[in-house]
Amino acid sequence: MSYFAYKNNILHCEEVDVSMVAKQYGTPCYIYSRKAIEDNLQIYQIGTANTRCRVSYAVKANSNIAILNLFAKHNIGFDIVSLGELERVLIAKGDPKKIIFSGVGKRTDEITSAIQIGVGCFDIESITELERINQIATQEKVIVNIALRVNPNIDAKTHPYISTGLKENKFGIDLSEVITICDTLQNMPYIKLVGLACHIGSQLVHLDPFLTAIDCLIDLSNQLINGGIPLQYLNIGGGLGVSYGGESVPSISEYLSSIIKKSNHSPLEIVLEPGRSLVANTGILLTQTEYIKQTPHKNFLVVDAGMNDLIRPALYDAWHDIQPVNRHHTISPQIYDVVGPVCETADFIGKHRKLAVRASDLLAVFTVGAYGFCMSSNYNSRPRPPEILIDKNEVHVIRERETINDLFQLEHLIK
Repeated sequence: MSYFAYKNNILHCEEVDVSMVAKQYGTPCYIYSRKAIEDNLQIYQIGTANTRCRVSYAVKANSNIAILNLFAKHNIGFDIVSLGELERVLIAKGDPKKIIFSGVGKRTDEITSAIQIGVGCFDIESITELERINQIATQEKVIVNIALRVNPNIDAKTHPYISTGLKENKFGIDLSEVITICDTLQNMPYIKLVGLACHIGSQLVHLDPFLTAIDCLIDLSNQLINGGIPLQYLNIGGGLGVSYGGESVPSISEYLSSIIKKSNHSPLEIVLEPGRSLVANTGILLTQTEYIKQTPHKNFLVVDAGMNDLIRPALYDAWHDIQPVNRHHTISPQIYDVVGPVCETADFIGKHRKLAVRASDLLAVFTVGAYGFCMSSNYNSRPRPPEILIDKNEVHVIRERETINDLFQLEHLIK
């Protein structure tokens, strides 16, 4: 179903006229549908019911604590990559024992805090990281669960900036080093190896790379189990893509069915870490047209949302659908580049878009629930936008709009 639909030519989120949200809270503004979030999660939960699969949400996709709390209420786990994300999950009432701490550059203070809090597992990315965690675990006299994140050298066929499973990527342990690391673990009484993990990339639109990665993990796990090393689970990460512009992508149900079928002959639990597929289609970014600028070469819609609010187009050349909030049937559409106010040529939301708009019109940028607000910044000293959660006909502010004064709170003049 569509959670963002036109009623009387005005865009609504669930039962709420989004132009009224803009009127009350201003623009730019992120808006999310609670029903969309919970429906996506329900597909995962139904698809993994009565299986050996469990779900851990990838917090980096959207880390608002209200959204994390929705997931915590449904009793799922969390995949984190920083102390900040750990604290967010705890504030959102997530279960520490269901937290997996990933990431290649865990600091000593992050590891210490996570051990003291009692996170469920650390994904290990290198022998040097393992040595650091072992040292801290020994000092704390706490047995720490780990999984070895391997780099299977699989081409995920995605954007190079979000490909994480090739040998030239910084992530994971080379397969040739796994046995040596397992031998090292014999001398680490405070470290318990419980699983193998991999994550080959994000925004994958084909299932074959996932299935190849599972084959790799199963083969490696069989070697370890036959060698007397007990394991509990295989973590295949996340990465399932979504449709940004009508392109064909596997559904969540198709993805789950394929994963479950492929892993059926392994006795181990399977951990999934979805992020984008849970939240991307649940959010829009509202922005207002400030100027229509026509040149001999191109027409521009200059809007009040910039690359600091939504960096995906500038960073990945990502495509997001852009539509007017109020549909006009008396205006002839024209081709525009939709650009922001930031002083960078890369500051665009969309290029070559056919739109029927007037100056001051509101636009909606779709499929921004993942890697939207969470990647925003204060570049050009621009306060970040608010986040709004719509629940049927109720409007909840889940993050206030920053003020200019907020930008200065951590800065000091000197004599």
